[in-house]
Amino acid sequence: MEKQKHDDHQEGSMDHSGHHQNQKKEDHGAEDHEGHHDHHAMMVEDFKRRFFISLIITVPVLILSPMIQMFMGVDWRFPGDSYLLTGLSTILFIYGGKPFLTGARDELKDREPAMMTLIAFAISVAYVYSTLTVFVLGAMIFSGSWPH
Repeated sequence: MEKQKHDDHQEGSMDHSGHHQNQKKEDHGAEDHEGHHDHHAMMVEDFKRRFFISLIITVPVLILSPMIQMFMGVDWRFPGDSYLLTGLSTILFIYGGKPFLTGARDELKDREPAMMTLIAFAISVAYVYSTLTVFVLGAMIFSGSWPH
């Protein structure tokens, strides 16, 4: 029965090219394949959970962002808001970025940088620049001029 499910799955529309690249030259039994799909389903659920929690954290980050407030024509600034914004952004970077950061680490360890490396690099540069503007650079306007 298990073998039949595995054979039916292989005839389906899923692309399995490269599926066995990193596996040892062993028999690929149905149990291994189902374990792979369980792991994949867990990864998908983890990405969904991280996405929705990150989305929730993003709302106060956007509300506290001075540039968004400027676009909306409001001023909800208060003492220490930049530190709260940095704290929320740090949580968002670490929690939401973890799959990309660990994926990039694995890609670079294998000397095969790909999409995870690109995303990790992008979110890291954005996070570091934003953090530097709070603690070192000050509120540098994107035009490149310092505020007066």
